[in-house]
Amino acid sequence: MSSLASLHGHTDPGEAPRRRLTDRQAATVQRLADALVVELAEVGYDQLTVRSVARRAGVAPATAYTYFTSKAHLVSEVFWRRLLALPDTPADPSRPAAERAVAAVGAIARLVADEPGLASACSPALLGPEAEVHVLRDRIGAEIHRRLAAAVIGDGVTHAATHDSDADDVVEALDYLVAGSLLHAGMGHMAYGDLVDRLGTLVALVVGDRP
Repeated sequence: MSSLASLHGHTDPGEAPRRRLTDRQAATVQRLADALVVELAEVGYDQLTVRSVARRAGVAPATAYTYFTSKAHLVSEVFWRRLLALPDTPADPSRPAAERAVAAVGAIARLVADEPGLASACSPALLGPEAEVHVLRDRIGAEIHRRLAAAVIGDGVTHAATHDSDADDVVEALDYLVAGSLLHAGMGHMAYGDLVDRLGTLVALVVGDRP
């Protein structure tokens, strides 16, 4: 089954090689991705089907199912694509770690705040049992972790040479904080628009005054 991640050269250890999409196939996937966001805004995740997205995209259902095994797979893939396309936040070493971390988390929070329909659909979708969803869930978690580690610790050279012994624990705490906040908003306990400010406050508390 093809994955949008394969277009960006990302593969998982032990995963069978995925065929690369032709320009025509990539255009079809893009139409499905665009249609998904519109469909979610109109009917929500519960009423969403791969067939309804295919119909909106002008794609035959059988064609849509060659790329996506389920609506959970489709939603997870589109969110993964959005996250991967998000520019890295410049990690200026002259700024305190808390400021760098707040900037990195803020970029992720704004991503979900800008598309609340997609963001809320991710909560149930990423808990799906399908193998394709499991792969994407791991990729999304790894990408968020990479962004947080780059903000708090720096690149591999900086990490090895200068970071203090509990920096990894701080990054892990931020992982849980971001994941929990996204789930909290997905359950309707917080508006996605409030995530940026609230996460900024909490991230600063976790990171503290480390350089």
